[in-house]
Amino acid sequence: MRRAAPGREAGFTLIEVLMATLLMTVILAALATVTAQWLPNWNRGMARVQRAEKLAIGLERALADLSVAEMIPIGADSKRPLFEGSELSVTFVRTAVGPNTRPGLEIIRLIEKADDQGLALVRERAPFAPMASDGQIRFADQVVLIRAPFRVSFAYAGADQVWQPNWRDKMELPSMIRVTVRDGTTGQVLAVSGAATVHINAPAECARAKSATACLTARSKPDAEKKEEQL
Repeated sequence: MRRAAPGREAGFTLIEVLMATLLMTVILAALATVTAQWLPNWNRGMARVQRAEKLAIGLERALADLSVAEMIPIGADSKRPLFEGSELSVTFVRTAVGPNTRPGLEIIRLIEKADDQGLALVRERAPFAPMASDGQIRFADQVVLIRAPFRVSFAYAGADQVWQPNWRDKMELPSMIRVTVRDGTTGQVLAVSGAATVHINAPAECARAKSATACLTARSKPDAEKKEEQL
């Protein structure tokens, strides 16, 4: 029987160490390649999820504002409620809400504006105070609700449920306001689009009247004309 030479210990040879190092290098290179291909897809997926969440929050805020629009005229010389609606903007009065607001009314404007990041639907507000019909409203506190690549447009429907692109100079508020969200690149209408039902769209006396249409028509006439009819 042959015995191991004295002083010789079991261990790795230089070739075995080099082979192990080479194998580790190959494994790390493979992991780096897979990570480089997978990480961008992960980032894009997360960006889409975050964009969808921001869109849902902004749309929910816009619909909540529109649903509580109030029948408030701009001043004593006007009988029409302050409501100006077009395809790209809508201005109305609502009860003030928020942690830093005082009790009362405020004027809200949802409008599409452009900045250094592109088009965005912006919410602006101003404290309500009676003024002349041609008075200038100074809006502040701009908050971006929906940003590109999404674009938002509005449509309005009265009791006849016929959608219109504008709602101006009317004695009542629209019954419903549709908020359409499109992909800014393809123009495709997204499924998240929705509509707000306005809680109050006519004065209280007209809501109690036998004919709301006749009541609104009578309110829109000048006082002199009303007196002549009464005589």
